[in-house]
Amino acid sequence: MRHAVVVSDNWIRLIPTDASWEPAQSSVDLAVAYVVSLFSRPGDSADEVSAVLHNDVALIDSGVNTSSFKCTICSSVTDVSWVFEVVGERSSDLSDLDVVLPCCGVTSSLNELAYDWAMGFARFEIGVLNGTRARYELDESELRQVGELLGHPVRQILAHY
Repeated sequence: MRHAVVVSDNWIRLIPTDASWEPAQSSVDLAVAYVVSLFSRPGDSADEVSAVLHNDVALIDSGVNTSSFKCTICSSVTDVSWVFEVVGERSSDLSDLDVVLPCCGVTSSLNELAYDWAMGFARFEIGVLNGTRARYELDESELRQVGELLGHPVRQILAHY
């Protein structure tokens, strides 16, 4: 009997804090080169570092990492499947991220919910596939540097698929 080999991937996904913001190509080139350098030291590596400009605002999820979110208004915890339902209902139009929350009925942005593992919405992202180094994720100073190179603050999503 043969057993299937399960291959999984880890991504570091860097997105602007404003979901609809997009950088100039020259800024993208500088930021990608900087991120590549973070995974180019001896013993460090990444399968891929890439930049993607989505046609519209897209859900930048964390794969199997996220299971719930905490309402920033009433502190109730809700299963993340509710967010996926809302995204599915809106199809490809995520230009308006405001929703009426199921817990308290207050309007808030999907991009501002307190997910148990960060996820967000963006038109642009830099992705690092299977990056390995002493510290897996980017630290605050590295995130700040990426933001300065792009011209807009970024946050990171750690995804596992």
